[in-house]
Amino acid sequence: MLCNWTVLPTRLPLVRRRCHTCASGSFRAGGKFRVNANHKLIDAWLLVRCTGCGETAKLTVFERAKVRSVRPELLDRLHHNDPLLAAELLQDPVLLRRNRIALDWAGAWRLDTGGSDHLDSDAIDVSVAFAARIPVRPVRLIAEGCGLARAEVERLLAEGKVVSGVRLSGKLSGGFAFTLKH
Repeated sequence: MLCNWTVLPTRLPLVRRRCHTCASGSFRAGGKFRVNANHKLIDAWLLVRCTGCGETAKLTVFERAKVRSVRPELLDRLHHNDPLLAAELLQDPVLLRRNRIALDWAGAWRLDTGGSDHLDSDAIDVSVAFAARIPVRPVRLIAEGCGLARAEVERLLAEGKVVSGVRLSGKLSGGFAFTLKH
């Protein structure tokens, strides 16, 4: 039986960064932007708020860019505080590297299996797709989707009853497929 599972974000991830005020280690992005223009140059930041003290910090989207080099639709989205733009920008590895931050996806995603009717068959082929680049351990996804303990999935992997074309240890953030034989 062929099943399609999807990993979906439920909210924006937490931004892992040290707060200068309270030494907290995480910030929450609310989808607000700050744009500042100085003659022909423009700066834009994504605003994040500390989860500990509420202090606001800025993540640089672009700095000292020529106004004409910024696409008008991007500028409109920045001015209108588009929350989808915030989600897109937090997925951008260049923005993460430029601001020296990491994302914490704990509790910010869910697995959509399309129902539990696949658990009755002897062997199932599952294709897992990601709606966003969310790093998740495949063993955790298999355990959650099949209603098993992670130790049980590890045992099935060792016995060769879970087979995949990709390595299932570590974390993945892109689509993969596996076969589970009961």
